[in-house]
Amino acid sequence: METVSFAGMFGAIFGSFLNVVVYRLPRHQSLVKPRSRCPHCSAPIRPYDNVPLFSWLALRGRCRDCAAPIPRRYPLVEAVSAGLCVAAVLAGGSTANVVLDVVFILLLVPIALIDLEHRIIPNPLVALGALLAIAIGTALDPSSEPTRLIAGAAAGGALLATALAYPRGMGMGDVKLAAVMGLFLGASVAPAMLIALLAGTLVGGVLAVREGAHAARKTAVPFGPFLALGSLVAVFAGEPIVNWYTTSFLR
Repeated sequence: METVSFAGMFGAIFGSFLNVVVYRLPRHQSLVKPRSRCPHCSAPIRPYDNVPLFSWLALRGRCRDCAAPIPRRYPLVEAVSAGLCVAAVLAGGSTANVVLDVVFILLLVPIALIDLEHRIIPNPLVALGALLAIAIGTALDPSSEPTRLIAGAAAGGALLATALAYPRGMGMGDVKLAAVMGLFLGASVAPAMLIALLAGTLVGGVLAVREGAHAARKTAVPFGPFLALGSLVAVFAGEPIVNWYTTSFLR
C-alpha cells in the first residue's frame, strides 16, 4: 500500500513538472528558469499554489493574482500521470519492469501532448528515453537487454521504411519514438505498433467519412499520440497479447 501511495504522489508531482515540459520545450525555453508564472499577469506561482491537483481545486481553476482561468489540462496531466503510475505498480511484475513502465509512461505523456499540439516529437525527449531505457534495462535486467535492443531496432526500422516510402505520412520523430518504444517494451512493441496503426487508420477513416477523402488527405494528424496509445496498451497487456499470439499461431 505504501508503494502504491508513493507511486501516486510521485506521478502527480512529476506530472506537474511535465506540464512545464509540455509548455516550454517546444518553445525552446529553459525548463528550470524562470520560476513558474501565470501566462496572463506574469505573477510567480507561490509554492503553496503549486501543489499538484489540490492547488487547482483550492483556487477554483483561477490565478490568485489576476483571476485568469488556469487550463484544466494542468490538473488533468497530474491526475493521469498519477493514475498511470499507480496502475503500473499494481500491475506488478519484476522491479525492472515496473521501473521501465513508470519511466516510459512519464515520457509518453509529454511526447503525446507536444505532438498533438505542435506536430513535433522533440529530440531531447526521445534521446533521454533511449538513454534511460538502456541504462535501466542494463542495470536491472541485463539478460533481457539484447531482446529490447533488437525490438528497438526492428520497430524503428519498420517505421523508417514506412517514412521513406511515404514521407508525407510519417515523420522521423515517429521513427525515433518507435525505436524507443522497443527499448522499453521489448517483444511487446509488436502489439503496440499494431494498435497504433489500427487506431490511426480508424481515425483517418472517420475523417474521410466526415470531411471527404480529399479533405482528409490534407488534414495533418500526428501519429505520436497513436504510438503513445499503443504503448500504454502494451505496458499493461502487451505480454499476454504476445503469449496469446505465440501459443495460438506459432505452435
